[in-house]
Amino acid sequence: MNNPADHSWTHAGHGLPESEPSLNTTAIATGLQLPAGFAAIAGDAELGPAITTNLARVEKKLREAIANSDPLADATSRHLVEAGGKRIRPLLTLLCAHLGDASLPSVVQAAVVVELTHLATLYHDDVMDSAPFRRGAPTAHEVWGNSVAVLTGDLIFARASILVSELGSRALGIQARTFERLCLGQLHETVGPRPDEDPVEHYLSVIADKTGSLVAASGQLGAIFAGADPAYESVLVEYGEKVGVAFQLADDVIDVTGIKVKSGKSPGTDLREGVPTLPVLLLRRAAADGDQSAVELLQLIDGDLTSDDALAAAVAGLREHPVTAESWIVARRWADEAIAALRPLPEGVVKDSLSNFALAVVDRAS
Repeated sequence: MNNPADHSWTHAGHGLPESEPSLNTTAIATGLQLPAGFAAIAGDAELGPAITTNLARVEKKLREAIANSDPLADATSRHLVEAGGKRIRPLLTLLCAHLGDASLPSVVQAAVVVELTHLATLYHDDVMDSAPFRRGAPTAHEVWGNSVAVLTGDLIFARASILVSELGSRALGIQARTFERLCLGQLHETVGPRPDEDPVEHYLSVIADKTGSLVAASGQLGAIFAGADPAYESVLVEYGEKVGVAFQLADDVIDVTGIKVKSGKSPGTDLREGVPTLPVLLLRRAAADGDQSAVELLQLIDGDLTSDDALAAAVAGLREHPVTAESWIVARRWADEAIAALRPLPEGVVKDSLSNFALAVVDRAS
């Protein structure tokens, strides 16, 4: 990808320029549907076509960015891109860019950077979590082994670094600090809380780093490269941090309770691998406070979950325990705080879509 920033692009939504004859929006965007909460975008006569067109550009440039002349590297790098995904982070970049001039080509490049960074972390996470599936397909480490999967994640992040360096020092600084937090979040999750640290607060800190940081950077970069009012940046960073935590809390609760039947990730994976999640942490707190049902359920969770029957029993028990409902309350509180952070933004489809997305991430049934 010799020239990632195509300066011949015209305003998204006003038709494709003659210099882009190979960009087939419909073909590239096949299978890309706007996630729940973004219906307002699709219903807007100007914003809908603009977002759709730029999502197609992001998808095209993603594939260009990971293309490699080495057959193995090309196959491993394409693995997760071709498995699909909702592209939430680049969508947030493109959406927030409409607080300024979303037609600037650097907006699309910034959106590609955040998705590449996200993809790189997924390769690493799946190895560390021993996850067998991702997006309905076998994970890279299941196909090629741990070492190849980790190196592929490194390679994809290198491609993201190349693209972000072309956006300038400010973008590079945001990317570097975000990646630092991603690594620290994974490290802190791996080693667990300190003896004097509250496990729930530790958990929230971990997911703020692992999820909130990149979601925050996504909106911030969209605003920056669209030339939006600089005052909006702090708003979008706060929103992104909070909605990212809400998203991960909801995602973890859904997975660990077995509700997410359509997910590519097997229900109960975190339980089986001993990855702490809010329901389990609250269950431990309840057991310490004398809840006998929590004590009995923890004995099952802390036991041998290698068999599918044992795992299913643990998932079912956790689903029915009050700590799951309590976890949803916590997730919804973070979503409410994310929405409250948006007050300084101008009224319109962008603000409405961001608010609706925050509500949607904690109102998922499947």
